[in-house]
Amino acid sequence: MATAVQRAHPQVIQQSKFFSGSAIVWHIASCVLVLQLLTANRYGYFGDEMYHMACGEHLAWGYVDQPPLIAVFAWLTRHLFGTSVFAIRLFPALASFTLVWLTGLLARELGGGRFAQALAALCSACAGVYLILGHLFTMNVFEPLLWMGCAYVVIRIVKTGNQKLWLWFGLLAGIGLENKYSMAVFGFAIVVGLLLTPERKAFASPWIWVAGAIAFLIFLPNLLWNFEHHFPFLELMRNIKASGRDMAFTPLGYIRAQILLMTPVTILVWLAGALYFFSQAGKPFRVLGWAFLTVLVVFIVAHGKDYYASPAYPMMFAGGAIAWEQISQRRGLRWVRPALVALILAGTVALLPLFLPVLSPEAYLRYQAALPFNIQPDEKSMLQEPMPHYYSDCFGWEEMVQAVAKAYASVPEEERADTAIFANNFAEAGAVDIIGPKYGLPKVISGHQSYWLWGPRNYSGQTAIIVGQTAEQAREWFNEVTIVAELHNPYAPPWENRPVLLCRKPKSPQPLSELWPKVKHWD
Repeated sequence: MATAVQRAHPQVIQQSKFFSGSAIVWHIASCVLVLQLLTANRYGYFGDEMYHMACGEHLAWGYVDQPPLIAVFAWLTRHLFGTSVFAIRLFPALASFTLVWLTGLLARELGGGRFAQALAALCSACAGVYLILGHLFTMNVFEPLLWMGCAYVVIRIVKTGNQKLWLWFGLLAGIGLENKYSMAVFGFAIVVGLLLTPERKAFASPWIWVAGAIAFLIFLPNLLWNFEHHFPFLELMRNIKASGRDMAFTPLGYIRAQILLMTPVTILVWLAGALYFFSQAGKPFRVLGWAFLTVLVVFIVAHGKDYYASPAYPMMFAGGAIAWEQISQRRGLRWVRPALVALILAGTVALLPLFLPVLSPEAYLRYQAALPFNIQPDEKSMLQEPMPHYYSDCFGWEEMVQAVAKAYASVPEEERADTAIFANNFAEAGAVDIIGPKYGLPKVISGHQSYWLWGPRNYSGQTAIIVGQTAEQAREWFNEVTIVAELHNPYAPPWENRPVLLCRKPKSPQPLSELWPKVKHWD
């Protein structure tokens, strides 16, 4: 029954619901969703996206470089939305929305009021790395949801003392392992946090052990797949380490990269969050503080890529937002709230072209040249790219596939059925597979990553169209090599501007099926 005040002032009640903490979080999350959708097809396909879509056509319990969950999302995308650039970025956009909402929820569960919930959500919405990941169809966009879902469960366990909730942690952790193996790092970090706080009492309960068993059982099919295939992911990691492919960060350099990735102005919040969990006010949830520090230390010591630690930051945003809410409640400090929000928004707008393709390529290059700092890539080869890899690798694919189609059409009709299209890497292969059908091209073959597992598709190897290699490299395999088309996209990575080659008369008398082990290329 409505109270007299509610009956007398229904507009006040409606307005208060619209501006509640939960409502503001939803407004912020909705803005992020709209922004992601508006920029979804600003540039073209990203190389990794096309590879993931190809994996969705070869559903399995594992792949050379990833667990199977992203392939499931790829299968769903293809059958629900199609394979356009916009279509494959719908799930990432929805994941961006969910992460902002989840960050606000974390703040609320930690005891934050309206301002804390809104500030935490705003920081998550403005963090550059989440804007980048929310724009691309990769497993990385789903990783923060699974980590922070586990963090939410931990908060609920601390608040209620209900140890049975560990079962939900086990479920989410198991799904997380099927998304990306680094879920194990966060699980380890939570264990460290438990051992260093009074919450270690969880180990005296059977539920946390049952949760571990649940996570293991969910992960088991992928583990068995790896065992059956001789652990290709470990072989891949050894190859990467031996090649020195990745950029090495010093500890200070890694922290500096975190500041840029999270958008520099948000350090005021996430650093406050790290301090909050070690203060008296945040003591009940200190397990999350230790978990965050453990994640950072693990990736610094292991020389992980700079974005590997990013899934842990939403809980720091939640804690830091509560700290700022408490500070700004003091007399004379209410001005801190609008000032902090304005600073975060201004800092994000200034750097937005770094995180989302809001500018044309030409305008972006001018913007990049005017920046007072350099952007350090994750891999040494990316130093040659004119733009950050997540932008540069979105260009040149349509032109490349058109050139492949031209080469394929030049082959006499009686030869085409046995003419293999061979791509040097999974991005080129994925481009032919996802764009090629409209040009009448068959499925591609490649020795790179999981494409090697899918084999040579019964081609003899007598005639091949090769993309991603130089003519000199192709002549190591073929006696007759013809350059069909030159590629010159100014924004694409230089290795994607290699010519399209038509190759005949292989030097080896062996059929391609016997030569296949030699084309294996895992790096």
